[in-house]
This record gives sequence, C-alpha cells and structure tokens, in this order.
Amino acid sequence: MAEATFQTNPVYLHQLLKDCHDGKIQLPDFQRSWVWDEDRIKSLIASISRAFPVGALMTLKTGGTVNFKPRPIEGAPDGIGPDRAESLLLDGQQRTTSMYQVALRGQVVRTMTPKHKPVDRWFYLDIRKCLDPSVDREEAILSMPADKILRSDFNRTTLLDLSTDEQEFEALMYPVSRVFAWNEWNNRFLRYAITSGRESLLPIITEFFEQVIQNFAQYQVPVIALASSTSKEAVCTVFEKVNTGGKPLDAFELVTAMYAAENHELRKDWYGKGGEKGRQHRFVETLRYGGQDKGIIAEVSNTDFLQAVSLFHNRDRRRQAEAAGKQGKELPSLAPTRQAILNLPLQAYKAYETVVEKGFVQAARFLHKLHIYRVFDLPYQSQLVPLAAILADLGDAAEPAANHAKLVRWYWNGVFGELYGSTVESRFARDFIEVPAWVRGEGDLPSTIREATFRADRLKTMRMRLSAAYKGVNALLMKEGAIDWRSGQKFDHTVFFGEAVDIHHIFPKDWCQKRGLKPEVFDSIINKTPLAYRTNRIIGGAAPSAYLARLEAGGSDGPGVPAPELDASLASHLIDPALLRADRFERFMDDRQMRLLSLIESATGQAVYRDMEASGSAEDETDDETLESELTMEAAE
Repeated sequence: MAEATFQTNPVYLHQLLKDCHDGKIQLPDFQRSWVWDEDRIKSLIASISRAFPVGALMTLKTGGTVNFKPRPIEGAPDGIGPDRAESLLLDGQQRTTSMYQVALRGQVVRTMTPKHKPVDRWFYLDIRKCLDPSVDREEAILSMPADKILRSDFNRTTLLDLSTDEQEFEALMYPVSRVFAWNEWNNRFLRYAITSGRESLLPIITEFFEQVIQNFAQYQVPVIALASSTSKEAVCTVFEKVNTGGKPLDAFELVTAMYAAENHELRKDWYGKGGEKGRQHRFVETLRYGGQDKGIIAEVSNTDFLQAVSLFHNRDRRRQAEAAGKQGKELPSLAPTRQAILNLPLQAYKAYETVVEKGFVQAARFLHKLHIYRVFDLPYQSQLVPLAAILADLGDAAEPAANHAKLVRWYWNGVFGELYGSTVESRFARDFIEVPAWVRGEGDLPSTIREATFRADRLKTMRMRLSAAYKGVNALLMKEGAIDWRSGQKFDHTVFFGEAVDIHHIFPKDWCQKRGLKPEVFDSIINKTPLAYRTNRIIGGAAPSAYLARLEAGGSDGPGVPAPELDASLASHLIDPALLRADRFERFMDDRQMRLLSLIESATGQAVYRDMEASGSAEDETDDETLESELTMEAAE
C-alpha cells in the first residue's frame, strides 16, 4: 500500500498568518495577485468572527522534486527571500492574504470597491452590533478610509471620526487589525473607561471578547499539507480538484513556476512584457487579413506549444535510450502528456522553442493552401500540434510537390477519419515519428492513414461546423476550384474575406421547409456549398430554377451570368446543373453525395465505405442556427 503524501492538520489562524509574515509560508510564482474587494473581505471577517468554516487551505512542503520559485505573500515585510520558505500556499491565497492584510499587518489595506475602484481601507467591528443577535454580522463590519474619517456631502460633512484611540473607544469600534492583540487594546480601553467615567461599558467589552474576539484567537484552519515528495503531476491534479473557485492551474502555469526558479520568464515568452510582443501575439497576427481579427493559428494555446516542444524532447530521450540498448517498455513514452510537459527541462525548451514556432507558422501557410483561412473553419484545433511539429522537423523537405502531397493526404485522413476528437496525445506521438519518415521515403504508411475510414452515409449526418469533416468538405470544394456563381471568382483568401464567403444552402431552407422536408435531410453538407454573401442574397429562399434565372438576368447586383458560364460554376461545386434547374431535390441529393464521396476519396487516397450503415444518426448533429450566416439573411427576406 502506497504511503500517503499529504496530511490534514488544523492550524491556528494566528500562527498561519504569522508564518506568512515571517516568510515561512510563501506563494509559488504561478499564483495570481491578491484581488479581493472590500465586500468579500467583510464576508470573510464575519465568518471567522462567528467561528464559521471558510474552507481548507493547501500547502506544499519545499525541497522536493517540484521546484517552484517562491514569492512572499502580498504585504509581507521587505527582505524576505525565497530561502525562508518552508511551505508554498497552493490553495487559499485570497483568504489568507485578506486576513493577513486586515488582521496582522497593522497597516491600511489597499483593496477595491465592488466596482473595482482601488481604495485604502481600515476594517472595524461595531461592538454593539456584533452583540445584537438581530443584526447580520456583515452589517456589523465597517470599512473606513485611510484617514479613518467617514465623510459625505462631497467630503463636507463628517459622519464618523475614528482617527484617534479615544474616538474608537467612544464609538465602540474595535479595529480588526487588533484581533490578535486583545490584551494591549483592552488595557488601553480600561484606562479610557476609568478616566472618562464609562466603567458601565466594561461588561459589554467582556461579552464582546467572549463572543467575538475569542473566535479569532481560537480559530483553526484545516490545512492539506502535501509532502515534498509529491510529484508534479499530483500537484497539478490535486490543485485542480481543490481550487475549484480560483484560477485554474494548467501545465503551463506549473512549468512557468519551475522555470522561474531557474530565472527564465516563460510567461514573457508567451504573453510578452514591457511593450515587447510575445509568441501569442505573433500567432494571432500570422496570416491575418483585412477585417479579420485573428489568423488561423491564433488559438494555439501555450500548452499546445509546449506539447509540440515536448515531442522533440521525448524523441531525443527515446533515441538516447535506444542507443543505450533499451527496448520495449523500457523506452520512454513519446506522448506529449501533461506529465511529459511538467518534466520538460528548460534546456530542452530553449533548444526547440524557435524551431517549433516556425513549425506553427508553416502550419498556417499549409492550411491556407488548403483554403482553410479562419479559426472558425479549422477542422481540428488539436491536429495543429502534430502538423506544426512535423513541419518543423521536415523543414525544407516539406516543400517539394511530392512531399507536400503526402502531407496533404495525411492531413485529410485525420480530418475525414475524424481521428483527433479525443485521446490525441498518443496519436500526436505516432504522427510525429511516422509521417516525417514516410514523407522522406524512409517509413511505411502512417497509422493515421491506415486507420482512417469514412462511410458514405456520414455525409447525411454532417449538419454543423462542430463536425471536422463538415468543415473539411467546405475547404476541399474551394481547394478543388469551386467558383462563385455570380462573380465567377475562385475562393482565394482575397475573395474569401472581401466577398464574405461562407457555407450556404443550395436548395434554400425556406424552400425546403415549405415542401415539408425535414432538417435532418436538407441541412446536411450535401445541400451546402461555399458562396459569397451577395450571391446568397440573390438566392434568398427561392427555388433553384427561380434564383438561377435571376442570376442569368442580372440586376442591381451586376450584369447577368450567361447560362453556360453559370452551369460551369455549378459544376465546379460538384452540382449537376440539370438537376438543379429542374428543382429535383431528391435526385440532386443522391447525385451530389456520390460526387462528394469521390472528392473525399481523391483527398484521402482511399475508398470510402459506400454500402455501410451510417456512422451516426441524423439526430447526432442538429443544425445550430447561430453558426449559419445564411440564416441571418433568410430572416431578412
């Protein structure tokens, strides 16, 4: 039985805060700044003053395998170095910092209003209200300005002045900054009561001590203390489970903290700093055109990037192990899992960060050649990781036409085989090893191509952009030469963005609904194709025979299109013009399904299963109207 790597101990609040003050408890560098506003602080004070639970904390003993860079809790004295840290506070920073600031530090608290306006505040317990059972405890907690004078009427009228000890005593306001210094405060109050003839208040003060102050003095916080032997994976997992109300912790944040201990700012690499733009900004700007707000690789995450770097590092480790004579299960895994990212040395990151960034930029150019221009139209965000790593590894070898064709074939098999939806790390590893070797002529057909299958009836169930294959069909049509029916232009990136090209119905939705056709039939990708905004506006909700006649006749949107040219444009979308002109919906759907299947076979280099049952029911993908730009125009008709 494995030995437990944590303990759960109650710790007195006063001791906990004192350890923060002395630097024995510090924060790991990935923790965000303290952000609580004064209302949340009041709520916390109220709970502790009534001995109510405020949740457990979690700490990690320093000196183990997880080497985070410590930093003192906000407000701690200057000069506290990382060498003093005995434990790191993983969960509970906001609660702990709030109580440290208001109850132990003895200085005005820099916080914010609920509307996020920065303010300086002192906090007080209204003694009389605290002892009144009819008053909600939060109403008994008062926050005062830095000078301890509460004013109104544009600061012309003083409502309450607590700027001296005597005024605090007279108003029976107890400073929260003195909850752990009762004896000193009580002795001063006793002298005040005797000299001012207010000895009658002493029983009230005694009752306040017994019912309120002792709750602070005796308050114990449950602390989950992780041992120094806790693994990086366990720290990440446990943090995510416990810290449900705080900032999510991912592998990037953990690696950031570990690299910080080696004086490297990983966050600066990604986000930039001091006017210097980071890698994230460069990805957003890569191949960003016109009114487009971001390029195709804009949503590559920091963990995606680390996964790609990890692939190179893992391969190096595998090669070293093979050279040492290891085999089979003795060899390290290639999969860029979270654990692999957490074990990524700074040296390996520095060795591969530049080449991997170039790989992602190459991936963006690769996708543009496939007529995938927007993040919105990207079949699989996850497939970018192996694509970038493969391109980075191949370098110039990816450019010859024959090699590029192999990469294109691999890519479309991943899309139409729908292989990147889940459990992708092991596939990343296989692709990274198999695809470059195959492209160079040194290896067999990659497993992603061997394992990819596409069933004929799958086209009927693809009805929305959440389907990778749906997006793939749209891109393939543009890549294979589909042209706009009105303008006759091919859909390069200039036309795509300039003419607001999107996926639209061929037999319009309104026409289909009026004839009692079901959405699961007419909403499939078989009845959709890329068209410019102005072209789709001409189509409207009319029958194909009617809108084709409008396109031929021309009008305010431009001159008419001769019938032969229009038929050629229709054919470029794999549409039989005769069936469309005759409004033969059922025949059209059967015919175009076969044409699209041939298109997919050409892209993947292998036959589809034409006589199999559907891979999913029609109900699997329900058209989401928010994703279809054509619906906006139909509503305007």
